[in-house]
Amino acid sequence: MRRAALRIGLTGGIGSGKSTVARTLVACGATLVDADAISRAVTAAGGAAVKEIAAQFGDQFITSDGAMDRELMRQLAFTDTSARRRLESIVHPLVSQETLRQYGNAVSAGSACVVFDVPLLVESGRWRQQLEQVLVVDCSEAAQVSRVMARNGWPREAVEKVIAGQASRAQRLSAADLCLYNDGLPLDALDAQVRQLAARFGL
Repeated sequence: MRRAALRIGLTGGIGSGKSTVARTLVACGATLVDADAISRAVTAAGGAAVKEIAAQFGDQFITSDGAMDRELMRQLAFTDTSARRRLESIVHPLVSQETLRQYGNAVSAGSACVVFDVPLLVESGRWRQQLEQVLVVDCSEAAQVSRVMARNGWPREAVEKVIAGQASRAQRLSAADLCLYNDGLPLDALDAQVRQLAARFGL
């Protein structure tokens, strides 16, 4: 009987460097299940969530090409908690379904380690029991703000609002089995630390 793959949860606040860590783990042989990419897919043109989003929020939240207007929805979700919960009730079950499908495929293909990249792992409250270890990529809020402003071109206030809407550093760290502190760390040093962890994961 095929042994189930090691299930690692990967999370971190916006601008923490989580995506860079995920890419290195994949380069080491892990299979990545990217919850954020799945979420974008189900809200893209033709995605499974679009029809219900239009029904609950109105056609103004759908772009001319048939996708959810991510910028308009982001502005609403970070100012209206009930709207964010309604959106999550539409998107999260679809993401869970696809996540399980991709995990099953990884196990069938013989993957030794599946990394679940979940931005809201701590906030959701339902992921922890499905994972064997949680890896948190941590950094200071100042580093998050500067990275996202440079990467996305957002004003400081917009970045700070996103950070305020996510779990706090303390909450993420309290959920962590493993932590990478990525604050002022050169890329080659981060890469070396991730590869050390990969070896612990059997990669």
